[in-house]
Amino acid sequence: MARVAKPLPGFAAVGDTRLSTLARVGPVVAEKLATRGLLTLQDLWLHLPRQYEDRTSLTPIRALKPGQAAQVEGIVEAVDRGFRFRPSLRVAIGDESQGTLVLRFFHFRAQQAAQFAPGTRVRCYGTPRAGAKGMEMVHPSYRVVGDAGDALGELLDPVYPAIEGIGPGALRKLIGQALDKLPEAEALELLPQAMRDELALPSLRDALLTMHRPPRDADLNALLAGTHPSQQRLALEELLAHNLSLRRQRIALQRHRAPVLDSRGVLAGRLEKSLPFALTGAQARVFAQVRHDLAQPHPMLRLVQGDVGSGKTVVAALAAMLAVEKQQQAALMAPTELLAEQHLANLRGWLEPLGVRVAWLAGKVTGKARASVLAAVASGEAQVVVGTHALMQEGVVFDDLALAIVDEQHRFGVHQRLALRDKGAGGDSVPHQLVMTATPIPRTLAMAAYADLDVSAIDELPPGRTPVQTVALSSDRRPELIERIRAACAEGRQAYWVCTLIDDSDEVIAQAAQSTFEMLSAALPSVRVGLVHGRMKPAEKQVTMRAFKEGAMDLLVATTVIEVGVDVPNASLMIIENAERLGLSQLHQLRGRVGRGSAVSSCVLLYQSPLSMMAKQRLETMRETNDGFVIAEKDLELRGPGELLGTKQTGLAAFRVADLARDAAMLPQVRALADRLLADDPALADRVIDRWVGGAARYASA
Repeated sequence: MARVAKPLPGFAAVGDTRLSTLARVGPVVAEKLATRGLLTLQDLWLHLPRQYEDRTSLTPIRALKPGQAAQVEGIVEAVDRGFRFRPSLRVAIGDESQGTLVLRFFHFRAQQAAQFAPGTRVRCYGTPRAGAKGMEMVHPSYRVVGDAGDALGELLDPVYPAIEGIGPGALRKLIGQALDKLPEAEALELLPQAMRDELALPSLRDALLTMHRPPRDADLNALLAGTHPSQQRLALEELLAHNLSLRRQRIALQRHRAPVLDSRGVLAGRLEKSLPFALTGAQARVFAQVRHDLAQPHPMLRLVQGDVGSGKTVVAALAAMLAVEKQQQAALMAPTELLAEQHLANLRGWLEPLGVRVAWLAGKVTGKARASVLAAVASGEAQVVVGTHALMQEGVVFDDLALAIVDEQHRFGVHQRLALRDKGAGGDSVPHQLVMTATPIPRTLAMAAYADLDVSAIDELPPGRTPVQTVALSSDRRPELIERIRAACAEGRQAYWVCTLIDDSDEVIAQAAQSTFEMLSAALPSVRVGLVHGRMKPAEKQVTMRAFKEGAMDLLVATTVIEVGVDVPNASLMIIENAERLGLSQLHQLRGRVGRGSAVSSCVLLYQSPLSMMAKQRLETMRETNDGFVIAEKDLELRGPGELLGTKQTGLAAFRVADLARDAAMLPQVRALADRLLADDPALADRVIDRWVGGAARYASA
């Protein structure tokens, strides 16, 4: 790749200019902008419109269609100010098409009402809807025009994300000032010319000006869909910056040394032989990948994703044995005590017969017990340590941590994951990292969000697991379900009834766990019913969960607290109340609580009518497939990447322009370009990262 010409010297200075240099930006306005991360001219250049209003043409009132935004112009015919229930202002306007439109305002001042004198010509923009007496617009933007010949706009009007305390007009003017200071194209450009020519993309300067000031003939549909060449140009550079940032983190981490865990695998072999089941082909394949990584002198960074019940914990246990055999330690951290306790039970059952000491460290381990565990961890006597975020507290010191395993890593904050990794840091050495998730991540998303990790998939369920039969029922069929539970419990089976709220709420139509528990207890006197939700004390939750697991309880009413990690093979019926309120991945996680034994299991999705189109698609997908990877792809398509990954926690910054679902086709090009930049011009790669990611880069791949 030809080396790119360096940006002109003035660029960095211009882009980094503080916003206080703009007219009308005093300390108060600067502070309001800063709350949205807008500090410099470059920040305003990249504060892009969320939509556009077409004020370049007029629509006859008679031609208006409900739900389709439009600009109209007409003469005020009548004005009505009412005060019934609350103040309201209704203004009727008519035009040459013989149509009448009512403008309706609920928040207005007397001065505003006075503008609408009968006979005044008004031009307004808004989304019409069907009202009691024909079409109406609620709170349209408007202005009084002198006469019918008043010029229409030459450009599509940008609508920016709102900033509290700064009006839309004022914000538009500020961005206009910033755009007037844009450097020339060659000073602003970072992408190689050859690459832009190859993809037929405009320069960054042209792309920014088109986005902020789209001309009258711009393709409005493409702009609204995010597929306009100018948006694609910006999205490409933004995706490139994030990819480079993650790769840089990986390169930096791989400069560290890591313990070489190249043991003969005697302990791992003994563990595998002692298991009451044979490894699946997928488990064996992924363990081989992990073992290869652990034998290297630089840190492993591997994400193991696998559907609920695919056997990720066994792979983690085998990896831990490679550390123990070299007289070093492994730690497994889980996000909740329930999940951590389940890992503890599994690991103790598998490892203690082999003479391996497994220690437990959670918030509820206190006093002498805590002191004893901390001493065992610090001396190396505790070879495998299982716990919650308590593992990362200051007083926890490991003797020689070689492998850090993080389960359901997207539920941890970035700093927490860094803290666990740093527990094993000594000199320039850091522990290997094995990250596990039961939320399958679509390949496109993994390429963007986890460019710093090697990704393995356990894409095969253990033999004997039966697919869960899934049905969707309207909530008015609840009585039939209660009978079904009675029958299942009479046969010795167990069931879950999951609610999405703890207390009843007037605002959200949802059956709360508390009232459902009371209703089911009354309706099923012969059934032992338990209740667990997030507001209970941890000890109470543990007692209830243990009773259910041990079969002392038949029916467990719960909130989504049981989404991850509860393993009760005898439970064969799952009812999810208000299923339409949950995302696909969460529904799939909940469904994974049943079907863990050999009995045929069912999942009933209870929904409240009417269903939105997205809710219908979700429930349809759940009925059609049990494959978590298919479900993840569909969830990405329906909800977008932020919700799927839990953006705030992953450290994956919210994208300004790019959309991982929409722009997935670009990712192979982005990776190829990142390879070229890192190899040929590392300094240029730094500038791309700095422009789009800035200070967030160091956390992006923790």
